[in-house]
Amino acid sequence: MSRSYKVVTYGCQMNMHDSERISGLLDAAGYVRSEGDDADVVVFNTCAVRENADNRLYGNLGHLRPQKVKNPGMQIAVGGCLAQKDQGEIVKKAPWVDVVFGTHNIGSLPVLLERARHNEEAEVEILESLEVFPSTLPTRRESTYAGWVSISVGCNNTCTFCIVPSLRGKEKDRRPGDVLAEVQALVDEGVLEVTLLGQNVNTYGVEFGDRLAFGKLLRATGGIEGLERVRFTSPHPAAFTDDVIAAMAETPNVCHQLHMPLQSGSDRVLKAMKRSYRSERYLGILDKVREAMPDAAITTDIIVGFPGETEEDFQATLDVVRQARFSSAFTFQYSIRPGTPAATMPDQLPKQVVQERYERLIAVVEEVTWEENKLLIGSRPEVLVAVGEGRKDAATGRMSGRARDGRLVHFAVTPSEAATIRPGDVITTEITYAAPHHLNADGAVLSHRRTRAGDAFEAGRVARTPGVMLGLPTIGAPQQAAPAADACAC
Repeated sequence: MSRSYKVVTYGCQMNMHDSERISGLLDAAGYVRSEGDDADVVVFNTCAVRENADNRLYGNLGHLRPQKVKNPGMQIAVGGCLAQKDQGEIVKKAPWVDVVFGTHNIGSLPVLLERARHNEEAEVEILESLEVFPSTLPTRRESTYAGWVSISVGCNNTCTFCIVPSLRGKEKDRRPGDVLAEVQALVDEGVLEVTLLGQNVNTYGVEFGDRLAFGKLLRATGGIEGLERVRFTSPHPAAFTDDVIAAMAETPNVCHQLHMPLQSGSDRVLKAMKRSYRSERYLGILDKVREAMPDAAITTDIIVGFPGETEEDFQATLDVVRQARFSSAFTFQYSIRPGTPAATMPDQLPKQVVQERYERLIAVVEEVTWEENKLLIGSRPEVLVAVGEGRKDAATGRMSGRARDGRLVHFAVTPSEAATIRPGDVITTEITYAAPHHLNADGAVLSHRRTRAGDAFEAGRVARTPGVMLGLPTIGAPQQAAPAADACAC
């Protein structure tokens, strides 16, 4: 009988995509996915960037301990960035954990689970460098209509607040042909939208010596028939070049959306962060983007309360937010991450100061994003219908999706439309109301296009991309060999 599994994910898109690979590996090894709380194997894919990441993990591990005592055959595995950082400390703090694996050896998970079962003791395996690019692993995609594709892993920067380079290593780039082959495989499964992922996605090509490689890759996606939307995240302002802007503007399926992390609007703080650009350079990039694509939606990341940040520094951040006219911003309160240079810097700010500035930042961000969204009332965006975007959809009778610029749109449907419009389909509608974080369309759906992605969702198909399985153990009865086919030699 097959054993069941559940993957719990914390953190960024990189981690979410890694979890798709973990699911693909376990599927390929004969495990069966469970949606409930009684899985035979629970895998935590962790993040070390967010505040209280450790407490969150160990709290959840503690909640599972009674279940593990009741069912000794149950296995718990911990992977991801926190596992890479804490390594063997995890089984010391939580000895009921069976497997610990790092960011560089996701593919080892099925073997480690079997070894832990056989030896009846915890298996901890952490590699210090990447041996196999993770996209060679089988992947179970979470969406039938949108997919992530990693073009690089790791980071060559040394931002003082960030622990990622020490956990994911130096940048490793995939060959363009491999990336495009994976995108094509997703399109063949019915996927309409692809997001290219990299820690610094626009430095793609550094490993094989082509600083224009990312712009070329964006243009190459334009030749993939059936691929309607291409996004990418996250670029670094210091490496952002004009050829990328041209590729975005001139390639029809590349969305006019740019997520460009700011982190701080203060040049003094940016220098302390080792962010190798300044606010003038940052705003200059945005001006060029909007000159080439006036409809571009620009989103960002901002950190408040970096060590030594003064009120003047904070005001500089607010000034850049007002000038940049972001459509959305992911805002964070700085917190000490052990192992980063910033953790030992003087002038760490009191929590109450950081909180108060954070609240002021949120107010300014929402003021700007609301003003920007109001400009779209009366517009008629094309919306890729999604699942799980609108938490109140059942109560309001709306469905939800993303416009080409990435904005979230909640749109009204009649009962008959609700029965026929599927996630993965494409509709057009007219915006009637704007909020800081979303748009509403409460009039009639103007058009509805059924898609192969919608067909796949309706059929309950799971998008998968295959990998190379090298001797990974399987669970349950072995598969029967396929009968030999007649063939002729050429």
